[in-house]
Amino acid sequence: MNVLVIGKGGREHALAWRIKQSPRAGTVFCAPGNAGTARDGVTNVPIDHTETDKLQRFCAKEQIGLVVIGPEDPLAAGLADFLRAKGYKVFGPSKGAARIEASKVFSKEIMQSADVPTAEFRVFDHPQPARDYIGTRDYPVVVKADGLAAGKGVVVCKTAEDAVKAVERIMTREEFGRAGRKIVVEKRLEGEEVSVLALVSGRTFLPLPACQDHKAVFDGDQGPNTGGMGAYCPAPVATPELMKGFEQSVFFPTIHAMKRGRFPFQGTLFAGIILTNQGPRVLEFNCRFGDPETQPLMMRLKTDLLDLLEAVADERLQEFENKVEWDPRPAVCVVLCSGGYPGKYDNGKVIGGLDEAAKVPDVKVFHAGTKFDAANRVVTDGGRVLGVTALGDTLAGAKARAYEAVKLIEFAGMHYRTDIADKALKPKPVPVPQEAPKLPAKFRKPGGEKPAAE
Repeated sequence: MNVLVIGKGGREHALAWRIKQSPRAGTVFCAPGNAGTARDGVTNVPIDHTETDKLQRFCAKEQIGLVVIGPEDPLAAGLADFLRAKGYKVFGPSKGAARIEASKVFSKEIMQSADVPTAEFRVFDHPQPARDYIGTRDYPVVVKADGLAAGKGVVVCKTAEDAVKAVERIMTREEFGRAGRKIVVEKRLEGEEVSVLALVSGRTFLPLPACQDHKAVFDGDQGPNTGGMGAYCPAPVATPELMKGFEQSVFFPTIHAMKRGRFPFQGTLFAGIILTNQGPRVLEFNCRFGDPETQPLMMRLKTDLLDLLEAVADERLQEFENKVEWDPRPAVCVVLCSGGYPGKYDNGKVIGGLDEAAKVPDVKVFHAGTKFDAANRVVTDGGRVLGVTALGDTLAGAKARAYEAVKLIEFAGMHYRTDIADKALKPKPVPVPQEAPKLPAKFRKPGGEKPAAE
């Protein structure tokens, strides 16, 4: 089967790399891909996701059997709907279902209607009422742009003054463009955060091992948010008891609420969850694989990824209940960034040491923002450049191996966090897991079916 992966980041490199290992995979294409996908034998295609007619003609010419859409932007724009209407098998949600990430307002309303635990919130479409509301709060808040903002449209505020400035940035100065026409102002929650992804197909969902992402640009979770500075998997803080609770109180009601709303979800549903003293709360949903969470997940996955993705597209995911195999070893991914990221940065910096890093045992360097220059050298082409990912017998071993490879790589301005996975290696007190709330009757599965589990 020929497969087309849409996207050019670290997530897409990891997916294409794992798909290519399937004995059923024919030619694996990536549009547009990056230097890393090309180095791994994936055929890059210079077509942007907005060039829908070109993509359709390419799929016809190359007899594409499955299209895997990686980023949120093409999903929010309806690319999955367009290709399905042309008769192609697609992994990824419809435009309607992708609103669970594309609109913070829509996501919050879904959580509210499905009784999914989340923070207290209000929605505003004008800055002055938002400022007035912030002034009445006796607790810190988070200000979120409604639309997609490359993971940077969320401002965690320590004071009311910070929150008012965030409203100014998002709504008045329009730093995130149309994404900031509406905002969500919600109570700031404290606790450990975990990323829990699930494959969803029809009424079946299959949770993947929990990961922990690192959003802030500097060590110790300092500085502005980014698209993600690194991740590790599994996250020990997500105990089996908590994971079962997430299935019952987060994924099950959300998936059924979307189905009842006539925008059923098919693809990867990603829940960002915070573990508070009052119990778990959902911070946000994403409609696709996470980046950088996908990199350690793909390092650990032993089951054929192509089989899994096709089963989702065909609504046969129940065939994999209790059959997905994982490498028992943990994985750590460290993201290497361009100087200045997440602010302004320059591209075109020559990257050295890639071949040396690749020789470190159990290490894979996934490319995120790279390309070849005129001299066929690998150069930087984005804010997040590489995701150095390693397996280890222990989490500490995986971290040490990842940073061993990191030290072999160099490019002008390169920076990265040095504390990826430290939250698990130096644990803090964790809230006592609460018993999963009993589901209202409207969310229970017909016929007594149980949701699929890992």
